[in-house]
Amino acid sequence: MLPNHSPLSIAEQFGTLATLHPGRIDLGLGRAPGSDQAAARAMRADARASERFPQDVLELQGFLSEHSIVEGVAATPGQGTNVPLYILGSSLFGARLAAALGLPFAFASHFAPAALLQAVAIYRDEFQPSAQLGAPYVIAAVNAVVADTESAAAEQLLQATRLRVARFLVPDLELSDEDADALIASPQGRQITSMMRYTACGSPEQVGEYLHEFAKHAHADELIVAHSSPTLEARLRSVDLLAQLAGLAA
Repeated sequence: MLPNHSPLSIAEQFGTLATLHPGRIDLGLGRAPGSDQAAARAMRADARASERFPQDVLELQGFLSEHSIVEGVAATPGQGTNVPLYILGSSLFGARLAAALGLPFAFASHFAPAALLQAVAIYRDEFQPSAQLGAPYVIAAVNAVVADTESAAAEQLLQATRLRVARFLVPDLELSDEDADALIASPQGRQITSMMRYTACGSPEQVGEYLHEFAKHAHADELIVAHSSPTLEARLRSVDLLAQLAGLAA
């Protein structure tokens, strides 16, 4: 992401990685600071930086290519690495920018589901081919809770939902399950749970079927899966089960 960093510093950092690991590095760019307000303040984020985002992306492209658009300035290392860029977004702004620049577009539908279909439609309709990409390429994000059984996954999702709603609404309080469920049922709680509209939950087979249908629904070429189980152990098991289903397990 660019708002907290200069295009030149990003180009040199990722140019270093691309030099060390050719063909294995790509770079996602978003105009949000990528965290909460406290973290943004700690990083000295400039609230106006998002206004420069399109120009920052163009400068970064130049630094990573052979043709810097900033006269007299080159990224070292970075120049000529042509690290592939992806626009990350949760709004229509990102869709239009990715389309105008001919870049792949990844949409954060795991927490911003309402705009998914409109954003994808705008991106595909307005896409302009570029040196990096000849046709639209959509990545959609989806939550997943994968467990050995459907009932275990459902219980994990309930616990994860309780934790999420409490973290947003009463971060300094510890709630009983009953109080957490009452909070979930409140108007504010329902608004937060609506952000999890696209959530695959169940056994590996059930989640695999959901993801297949979601990809068709979103007109997505690729999915990003955010594992949302409530504990680290459960998340690692969720990742492992999905990897086994996809034939990616070691």
